[in-house]
Amino acid sequence: MLSVRSATSALLLRTGTQIATVRAVPRVQSSPIRPCGSPPIRALSLSGCLCKKKKRSAWLEMTGGQNMDGSIEEVLAPLRLAVKEQGDLVRNLKAENAPEVDVNKAVAELKARKRILEAKELALQPKDDIVDRTKMEDTLKRRFFYDQAFAIYGGVSGLYDFGPVGCALKNNILQVWRQHFIQEEQILEIDCTMLTPEPVLKTSGHVDKFADYMVKDVKNGECFRADHLLKAHLQKLMSDKKCMAEKKTEMEGVITQVCLTDAIKIPEWIITSKMEFNQGKLPFAAAQIGNSFRNEISPRSGLIRVREFTMAEIEHFVDPNEKVHSKFSNVADLEIMLYSSKAQTSGQSAQIMRLGDAVEQGIINNSVLGYFIGRIYLYLIKVGVAKDKLRFRQHMDNEMAHYACDCWDAETKTSYGWIEIVGCADRSCYDLLCHARATKVPLVAEKPLKEPISFNANKGAIGKAYKKDAKLAMEYLAICDECYITEQEKLLNENGEFTIETEGKTFKLTKDMVNVKRFQKTLHVEEVVPNVIEPSFGIGRIMYSIFEHTFRIREGDEQRTYFSFPATVAPYKCSVLPLSQNQEFMPFVRELSEALTRNGVSHKVDDSSGSIGRRYARTDEIGVAFGITIDFDTVNKTPHTATLRDRDSMRQIRAEVSELPEIVRDLANGAITWAEVESKYPIFEGQETSKKETVEE
Repeated sequence: MLSVRSATSALLLRTGTQIATVRAVPRVQSSPIRPCGSPPIRALSLSGCLCKKKKRSAWLEMTGGQNMDGSIEEVLAPLRLAVKEQGDLVRNLKAENAPEVDVNKAVAELKARKRILEAKELALQPKDDIVDRTKMEDTLKRRFFYDQAFAIYGGVSGLYDFGPVGCALKNNILQVWRQHFIQEEQILEIDCTMLTPEPVLKTSGHVDKFADYMVKDVKNGECFRADHLLKAHLQKLMSDKKCMAEKKTEMEGVITQVCLTDAIKIPEWIITSKMEFNQGKLPFAAAQIGNSFRNEISPRSGLIRVREFTMAEIEHFVDPNEKVHSKFSNVADLEIMLYSSKAQTSGQSAQIMRLGDAVEQGIINNSVLGYFIGRIYLYLIKVGVAKDKLRFRQHMDNEMAHYACDCWDAETKTSYGWIEIVGCADRSCYDLLCHARATKVPLVAEKPLKEPISFNANKGAIGKAYKKDAKLAMEYLAICDECYITEQEKLLNENGEFTIETEGKTFKLTKDMVNVKRFQKTLHVEEVVPNVIEPSFGIGRIMYSIFEHTFRIREGDEQRTYFSFPATVAPYKCSVLPLSQNQEFMPFVRELSEALTRNGVSHKVDDSSGSIGRRYARTDEIGVAFGITIDFDTVNKTPHTATLRDRDSMRQIRAEVSELPEIVRDLANGAITWAEVESKYPIFEGQETSKKETVEE
């Protein structure tokens, strides 16, 4: 197996790119490390993973050439078994504290088998379940939902401009997000800077945990992550039909090692201001909407792999000893497709499960995390994600971020496969502890106690042990919470020593050097370091999923395409269409437009010369939910009426002009349904008068 360094070197030699600068910080591994002084760990055989290339290649060929005449489960059974066997091997290696290199190889093989299983599952889906991406992308570009930025200069990959329709859709998605989360949960919305000093990122672990080799092209000065450059090139080589199966297998092994960097998120260190605003009480939450950036080596797949993207993020702070949400019962009965880490390593598929059962059985860590999973599910359904193409996948131990104790991703099935659109992580108290130790500012919440507690500390002993650095050590220990002190005392008793790091200095403390005691101080409140539950939404990916899940082609007319956006997020809720350019219609057009505006209904007037059918098609194409048509019956009859058309069913009703704006408003807000409207108002079959009859009168 090539290392990242050697593989990158080989790549650069082949492509002719010269390395001007290489920066490297070793990536911290999450696998178990053998304790100091323990006996060497026996190396285990990896016959089931990458060591025997011929067997693995034969297995890969079998999955690709499987006879499709059998049932789907018969086709998938051997792939599921292969994943289960490899998952069992990974668990055994970890249980026996196997060498890190063996664990990593086994995990890489597990990921490869999972990827093949998922690809086969997608390949076996019904043909009518696959969107016509070419037609959809043509519609998106032609109606300027979004397009590549700086197009007249040739465009810049990974950067996109949203047109009027796309911008309206995006704003509506964000507005529903604010209503669904910020208003419902009484979350504090903030707006922080996008620039972050390096010391902050180093403290949070983003520098040490997520640092990677960087290479610079001396011709244009552009910098890339070496692993991303390597991955893109290997994928290009693998797409060549002449590439041998064994070579593809070897390349896949390298690609599997590639990990993605976290995007910058809401800063936890501003918890002090948020706590003051919330009177120092837990739980509480903050939210932010803003843009993030990524040096994406290979931007592609439209809005899925980009260099600049909008994120909406929540930080929910909760007492670590009381991870129970008071409103969990509101979502406990939701039945959601869950793909647990156990199912993934066992080769099983995702299962629809009651959310309350998942929390009770410990599949989801706690009810606070479960509550947000339920709320995320309801939000995504509300904005147009298809229920049958949505699942929540749990991170496996080997892919869990360094700060998380449980993490679930909302994933949608698209023509590109399953893509992550929302992450929901229980980050425990990792960030707050790191920032508190670095800044010596306690990031805590106060919790009233039934009975006061006391602390004692022997400052003299600590001062004697640290000598000139006594003040530095005391400042460090002053912001340590009780749990941390208890952990260090345990290490001191078990190992005879423990180590602390502060201000760039490392102190190894032994029993004869330091004795930890407690401060003598009466407190009527307990200081708690909150845990953080973090839902993070990728708005661009949510939009793309909605595009695919709502794209439709009219039956019997392959050229008539449209988006069936829910009315709540549709770019325009309503269109106002005069039957023709007859000037008698114009007063009613103006009256309706003004009334719709007063009711807060976004609308589009189309009084062009095209036929009414063509104009219906144009408004359908950009997802306008409803259409009001002024015809000769509107002019000739009193009370004045007009028709209201539903985009998806193309059925129409007739109602008084004065009523229509409020009807559309209630439809757009979800206060009433189209079925209720049809039951109340007469179905429109055709107009009864014409211009000629008007003249004769």
